[in-house]
Amino acid sequence: MFKNKTLLITGGTGSFGNAVLNRFLDTDIKEIRIFSRDEKKQDDMRHRLNNPKVKFYIGNVRDKRSVDYAMRGVDFIFHAAALKQVPSCEFFPVEAVQTNVLGIQNVLDSAFEHNVKRMIVLSTDKAVYPINAMGISKAMMEKVMQAKAR
Repeated sequence: MFKNKTLLITGGTGSFGNAVLNRFLDTDIKEIRIFSRDEKKQDDMRHRLNNPKVKFYIGNVRDKRSVDYAMRGVDFIFHAAALKQVPSCEFFPVEAVQTNVLGIQNVLDSAFEHNVKRMIVLSTDKAVYPINAMGISKAMMEKVMQAKAR
């Protein structure tokens, strides 16, 4: 299924992004794109892996142009980019909305425009009965994704 395909991992330098990357490194996938805004983590990962099938894209899901640039030729997406720390989202709820809600809209729009075959979106248990800004923003992320899928 993944032979000669290209995978994009948004939030690729985070804990989940690293797990997905490690799962696909030793497969026959053609290319794995790491998309994140953290140049230091990308540089560390680049030196640690030294693997020509892994490509790095600096960008932010809030900026559709940077998403579009990384999306060209992508077959599959794991969307893990998010603000996920509860205190950060409580102190800066608009930042949570911009990344978790508007960011998914940018990724989904770009995926549709670039004919991506499949996309997996990472959420959280805190989205089930949200009582804080992080949970609310991730619940809204799920709603945006479900609406677009219809």
